[in-house]
This record gives sequence, structure tokens and C-alpha cells, in this order.
Amino acid sequence: MQTSKSKLKTRLVLFVVMAASSALNPVFAETAGADHKDAHHEHKSQDWPGIYNGLTPCADCIGVKTTLALNKSGSYLLMTQFLGKSEREFVEKGKFAPGEKANILVLTPKTGSTSQQYLVEKDALIQLDSNGNRVAGKLADRYILRRTSVTDTPPEHSGH
Repeated sequence: MQTSKSKLKTRLVLFVVMAASSALNPVFAETAGADHKDAHHEHKSQDWPGIYNGLTPCADCIGVKTTLALNKSGSYLLMTQFLGKSEREFVEKGKFAPGEKANILVLTPKTGSTSQQYLVEKDALIQLDSNGNRVAGKLADRYILRRTSVTDTPPEHSGH
């Protein structure tokens, strides 16, 4: 049976060997022929993760309280609650990715429901209609989800 000093020594040697081997792995620069469109989307998509909140319009309720969490892994969690209609909170999980057009984010749910598109602006996401266009009309400015700072108090959602 190894002593604790011997175990520590073995772990330290293992750590040093792993650190040395990872330091020796070469880093390759992007080739000059890389597709700049993909590079643009990749750069922008790195800025997307965060928590976004808003109160979007609703035809038969006060509004839809919406919280969208975009994770660095490319997954998302969308929580919606129809205020004045139900206390129930709906939760949707899925993946997000850049759209075909610049500054477009596409949410694809795990379930069979339809994908949603958002226009990405500085610290905000603007929900687009089913054709990928900005919503027009007097309520157009209410389709905006704003990024919440990590230090801000998150909005309260009912029952979990």
C-alpha cells in the first residue's frame, strides 16, 4: 500500500508529464484561404452566450415573460410565461447556431417545434417573424430581449 507522500509524488509526476505534453502540441494558424463569412459568424457567435430577458407581446394575455439563456456549448434554455393567463412556465431546450444571413441566430428546439430566429444586436436579441423579417407595427420594439449582466438580479419566474 502506497503512503500518502508516495501517492502525492505519483500525482505530481503525472501532472507534470501531462502539462509538458500539452505544451508541446503545435498550434496551427488559420489558412489565408479560409472562408471569411464563416470566420465572421464564428467570431460573432462567441459573443452570443448570456442571459436575455424581455416581455414580448401576446394576443390574449398581458405579455409573454421571456428568459433565454444561451450557453457557450451552443445549447439554449428558453423559459416563457403567459402573464395574466397562466402561472405555468414553459421550458424549451435546444441548440443555437448562426443563420444564413449575417447577425442572425437560429434556435432549434430538441422537440419537433419550429425554429426561431433572432437578429443579434449589441447586448440584445430581436425576435424575427416566421419568414426571418423584423416584426413591423406599433409593437415592433417589444420583440426585444436584452442581455442581463451577471451582476443583475435575474427576473423571478414562478414555480420550479
